[in-house]
Amino acid sequence: MNGRITINDVARAAGVSVATVSKAINGRYGVSPETMATVMGVVSDLGYESSLVATSMRRRSTNVIGVLVAEFEPFSLQLLRGVSSALQDTDYDVLAYAGTVSAGDHLGWEHRSLSRLGGTLIDGAILVTPTTTRTKTSVPIVSVDPHIGADDPATVGVANVEGARAATEHLISLGHRRIAHLRGRIDLESAQERERGYREALESAGIPFDPELVADGGYRTSDSTAAARGILDLPDTPTAVFAANDLSAIEMIRIASERGLRVPDDISVVGFDDILDAASHTPQLTTVRQPLPEMGTAAVRMLLDVLQGHAPEPIRMPTTLVVRESTAAPRR
Repeated sequence: MNGRITINDVARAAGVSVATVSKAINGRYGVSPETMATVMGVVSDLGYESSLVATSMRRRSTNVIGVLVAEFEPFSLQLLRGVSSALQDTDYDVLAYAGTVSAGDHLGWEHRSLSRLGGTLIDGAILVTPTTTRTKTSVPIVSVDPHIGADDPATVGVANVEGARAATEHLISLGHRRIAHLRGRIDLESAQERERGYREALESAGIPFDPELVADGGYRTSDSTAAARGILDLPDTPTAVFAANDLSAIEMIRIASERGLRVPDDISVVGFDDILDAASHTPQLTTVRQPLPEMGTAAVRMLLDVLQGHAPEPIRMPTTLVVRESTAAPRR
């Protein structure tokens, strides 16, 4: 495409009307998140940003809060409930944006997403489980489940160490001594803290830490499959597993079932998060509850305070052990 890019070029390439493009780039009502993403992708590809920046400068604000997630999975969806609830009595709308639904390397997805949305569509952003440390951005940001390298007060997290310790102590109280840990994304503060809680519980009980019993689960079902199989392939298989999130725990149960093992008769499993699937799963999953909707609400309130010029302070919310059907005393 030659010459100056116009709004008509964007509309033609995106397969939408000029009116829809205008609404999208000005953050107005009536455009779905999917159409918004399509239009903004074309805007980026065609180099129409200069017009967007000019529009943003004229309008000064969009009254839209962006929630940027890697993907729309159970953890982020429950956070979004809290975000939506917190914004109901404000002048702000919410734009939910998934940064890793396309093919390719997704490291740094939040930076690419912010370059498309920041200063043109949103006044501020809530980043959920970012993949890298913060870089300079055009809008204020609050991080939920922050990256381990972040040194930023605008963060919302939970008492991960205490929650992981409670999960492991629960297994120990049932009589388990050989307890594996399916850990999360090691670049996230939460995963490192949960492993720390697991180790502290073992140490307090006088159980030696065995690095062979720790496997990388990555917080995603697809990433935890090989790790779950590796744990069950050990010559002396564990009698229990503490998984760093519920998706990994549920995958652990699936792999155990594949091997003919029953949960909790042959192996106990504990998760972390208490997503909706935890209670509806068979067996119902023992897990550590994060107050996910409340975390979304807290992130919104912090971001709105930042937008009003207030200095943020990090928030750490409590966790609660929820005992269900996936844990029992060992049979061996």
